[in-house]
Amino acid sequence: MSFFSRKPRSSSSSYAPSAPSLPDSYDQRGQAYSTSYQSNHSQQQQSYYGQGNGGGSSYGHSGFPPGTSPDVIRSFEMVDRDRSGFIDENELQQAISSGHQRFSIRTIRLLMFLFKNPHDPLRFGPKEFAALWGCLGQWRGIFERYDKDRSGKIDLFELRDALYSLGFAIPSSVLQVLISKYDDGSGRKIELNFDSFVECGMILKGLTEKFKEKDKRHTGTATFNYDEFMSMVIPFLVSYD
Repeated sequence: MSFFSRKPRSSSSSYAPSAPSLPDSYDQRGQAYSTSYQSNHSQQQQSYYGQGNGGGSSYGHSGFPPGTSPDVIRSFEMVDRDRSGFIDENELQQAISSGHQRFSIRTIRLLMFLFKNPHDPLRFGPKEFAALWGCLGQWRGIFERYDKDRSGKIDLFELRDALYSLGFAIPSSVLQVLISKYDDGSGRKIELNFDSFVECGMILKGLTEKFKEKDKRHTGTATFNYDEFMSMVIPFLVSYD
């Protein structure tokens, strides 16, 4: 049986749906994520990119995918103070954090690894930023759907259900190991805020997609040699510490 299947199937050629992938367009999904950010930044400077006056930025709107929400462009511009067209990890942290949710630098580094710019892995350009913004909008919707008590956190069972809805039938033993990472040692029930949920989900998504690259026939099994296995796993352990 496929590890990724929600239930046993007679055919071995089908996976359960993957976690949200990078969308082809980032308009409506990008806008969905922008709500909390705008509440803290809407009074700041006007849009710099793509004003159409022929001056200033060397790339303007052309650096963003077609249909990108102005909110996404504005959020990028607010932290790109040197007008280079690129932002570093600290600027990205500022851009996607808000008064309601702050992302840890560990999660930021993981996101930069997963959405990295092939020409400059230490910085984000407009394309990577728009892709991340759209994806975070999807993850926010999933988080809120399973945060049934509206506490702003999800527990083990809510996390299990959220991951299951994404096609990740994670064994309980693996889930326990995963969530134990967020144990603060207080003895209280372990709960994940949105930052930790994104980190947890993105690790699972990234590793699953790497596995699928080797599982060409979609059977839920794959063969790795030692070097291939280490090359797949190690980046998720060291890229953002």
